[in-house]
Amino acid sequence: MGAWPPSAPCTPGACVEAPGSAAAVPRAVLRLVAVVALLLAGIALLPVGGRVPAALVRRWAGAVVRAAGVRARFSGAAAPDGGLLLVANHISWLDVPLLAMVRPARMIAKAEIRRWPVAGPLAARGGVLFIDRHRLRGLPDTVADIAGLLRSGAAVGVFPEGSTWCGRAQGTFRRAVFQAALDAGVPVQPVRIRYRLTGGAPTTVPAFVGEDSLLASLWRVVMADGLVAEAEVRPALRPGAHADRRALARAAQRRSGPAPAGPGPWPGHAVSGGRDAVAPSRPVEPHGEI
Repeated sequence: MGAWPPSAPCTPGACVEAPGSAAAVPRAVLRLVAVVALLLAGIALLPVGGRVPAALVRRWAGAVVRAAGVRARFSGAAAPDGGLLLVANHISWLDVPLLAMVRPARMIAKAEIRRWPVAGPLAARGGVLFIDRHRLRGLPDTVADIAGLLRSGAAVGVFPEGSTWCGRAQGTFRRAVFQAALDAGVPVQPVRIRYRLTGGAPTTVPAFVGEDSLLASLWRVVMADGLVAEAEVRPALRPGAHADRRALARAAQRRSGPAPAGPGPWPGHAVSGGRDAVAPSRPVEPHGEI
């Protein structure tokens, strides 16, 4: 199943940029209060084990991103309906609401997140699948559970790197979860996530890496000025296009890598499909800035 648990070399001291000046503190406090209020509201209103309409999940996720002072931009074709493995590179806690805005999904997360204040209870009530990365013997059962969800028509979201990176580099996609997509016969939807400032310069401010605490990462984000989150929905990998999980993981990582050079500004141009592409069932939603 591959080495477990994975780790990244990124640390806050070595990789993460300073977010802003002391003058931004009052605004940052207001943003932080708004984000925490939305998270608490999510815990209070989310029915245990219940289904929440996709449109409502998208609106709530968008509200969290906006409350943090971040503009979200989306491009590419829509994620397919039905059973779908949604995969993306992993940089920040912001990646989770961004993926939910692409398509709400049952997320996979490390077991330690269950113990986090605020975010832990929200994740548990939201149906997150927690994985104990120190118990390799339990991994086949987890893969079987994921495959069952995919067969039922659900979307499952995962960050296959298994660890956050600062955004300047990317880790290797772990193969185990791709076996679930093969077993269920569903497409894999790669998404490329990156963060920039309003002027276009890449930034590592949102990175949640190393021994960083969630509160410290939240504070950097709400302190930042002009932070833009970009999610590009790449062409989906159709079922049967790859013979084994190793080949499927590599193909998904290539699709989640840096965008190829070509005409037209990113975001905003459509992503063309290749032999593995799944035709979109609808325009990407939401699209543009939020």
